[in-house]
Amino acid sequence: MKKSGYRQKILLGVILLLLSVFFYVLHYAIFRDIHHILIYLVGDIAFVFIEVLLVTLIIHQVLSEREKRSMLKKLNMVIGAFFSEAGTELLKLFITFDPAAKQLTEQLRVNDSWTEEKFDQVEESLRKHNYEVDSRKGDLEELRNFAREKRLFLLALLENPNLLEHESFTEMLWAIFHLTEELCHRPGVKNLPETDFKHLSGDITRSYRLIVREWLGYMEHLKNNYPYLFSLAVRTNPFNPDARVFVE
Repeated sequence: MKKSGYRQKILLGVILLLLSVFFYVLHYAIFRDIHHILIYLVGDIAFVFIEVLLVTLIIHQVLSEREKRSMLKKLNMVIGAFFSEAGTELLKLFITFDPAAKQLTEQLRVNDSWTEEKFDQVEESLRKHNYEVDSRKGDLEELRNFAREKRLFLLALLENPNLLEHESFTEMLWAIFHLTEELCHRPGVKNLPETDFKHLSGDITRSYRLIVREWLGYMEHLKNNYPYLFSLAVRTNPFNPDARVFVE
């Protein structure tokens, strides 16, 4: 199939070159003026480089930047929908499995005073956080029920082509979806063998680590672009036990 496509392109190129040669020969046969032909031929060739500069380096770059901004806007809408529908509640559930949750709740009390430097500082600190959660510490049954309820929603997000441009968010969704599948395929999650608890701890740890990173990036995006949405996100911050949705 690919070879056929290449042959068609080569054939088209040869036809175009032959047509060009034909009309140059026709021009010479009629006017007998090779000097005139060479003047315009050299001029046209010289303009090709300017055309490449204008089209490839300038116009193409402007269009690419515009397309990128449009795609990022759509992507951030998808990320917002995820945290609104499932992400924030998942974080609340994951925190209950984290023996070192207190450290995170102290670090991630985002507010209006946070600067870009503060976000960068916390992001760097999160890389050193120990996300080794214990699947026996929290309520696995509640997590299982919630994940099952949001399973179709997660599938719909994974089908969104815009997510191909955001590898880390896609990776997080796959981790959460895998955890959902693990939980839903078990008839129960109370009397599991020790090895199974350990396996689920690893799956929760992976999802937890990735979703915390995405949440922090999303909060920074809201603060910089949508102050009114940021205000609500701060008042529903899953890492702040004192957070209240009511405006005080």
